[in-house]
Amino acid sequence: MNIGPHFLRNNVFVAPMAGVTDRPFRQLCKQLGAGYAVSEMAASDPRLWDSEKTARRTNHDGEMEPKAVQIAGADPSVLATCAKFNVDRGAQIIDINMGCPVKKVCSSWCGSALLQNEKLVGEILDAVVTAVDVPVTLKFRTGWNRQNKNALTIARMAQESGIAMLTLHGRTRADGYGGEAEYETIAAVKATVSIPVVANGDITSPEKARHVLDVTGADAVMIGRAAQGRPWIFREIDHFLRTGQYLPPPLVAEVRALMNEHLQAHYAFYGEYMGLRTARKHIGWYVRDLSGSEAFRQQMNRLESCEEQLAAVDAFFESQATFGDRLQYGLAEQKLAA
Repeated sequence: MNIGPHFLRNNVFVAPMAGVTDRPFRQLCKQLGAGYAVSEMAASDPRLWDSEKTARRTNHDGEMEPKAVQIAGADPSVLATCAKFNVDRGAQIIDINMGCPVKKVCSSWCGSALLQNEKLVGEILDAVVTAVDVPVTLKFRTGWNRQNKNALTIARMAQESGIAMLTLHGRTRADGYGGEAEYETIAAVKATVSIPVVANGDITSPEKARHVLDVTGADAVMIGRAAQGRPWIFREIDHFLRTGQYLPPPLVAEVRALMNEHLQAHYAFYGEYMGLRTARKHIGWYVRDLSGSEAFRQQMNRLESCEEQLAAVDAFFESQATFGDRLQYGLAEQKLAA
């Protein structure tokens, strides 16, 4: 499929996640089969553009194309200026965030809080699309709450304003990340508009991706939390969608190498002090459900240098080879059950 002039190699995408989908992680996901990835949410406030945090979130140096930046805010003119700023810095696609349910974001009338003000939504869409000469996409939710769902209205407005693609998380703002995603609303949106629609929410496996595409008619799926610690999920889903066959779990030796690559890139991106600390969550996700993971996490969180952390991770995955050539998830739980 395409987003504007950009051809995507498949229809399995990485969801933008604050504190997760930084450049090293996006790059790794793309290497492991993701057809498209969007940056972490970048603030539209010009006073924050020179901050180290915003600079990192909009850093695409060496990243595989297309390079997409997600922006968030509530002022149409400020968002338009922010979009132009990011395009000047190399963004090839601008994504507007109207899906974040976090209280801190919604209290500023950003993210999914915007869904309560359809007039403002229209003004934002028109302003951003007019401001830049690259494709603009929209990520949103089904509504503010179950009593006030307006995904169809927002989708029509977006298409009329020139939005190139829609990504719909099948929950309302009030749902947060709880309950089950409502795929029927995604299907209704897909039936309403002619632009590409991406389904997001609860897609955790190859068979679930196939099911969601079948029941919604969506053009693509977007994977979020299921990719944390499992960046190879993109190639697994892509392979299953193309062939109907499952890939085996990754080789322990491959994951050791991937972890080394990811951590080295992470340290270089953040610097040693912050890199050491922010890497802990990624490491925790990688080792969860593996034998010995709880004791390892406790040990790893006490380490105070990148060299020690890297060596500990390498040793942990070396130990996993004693259970077989491939990762054995759930082995600890199986032993307890026995």
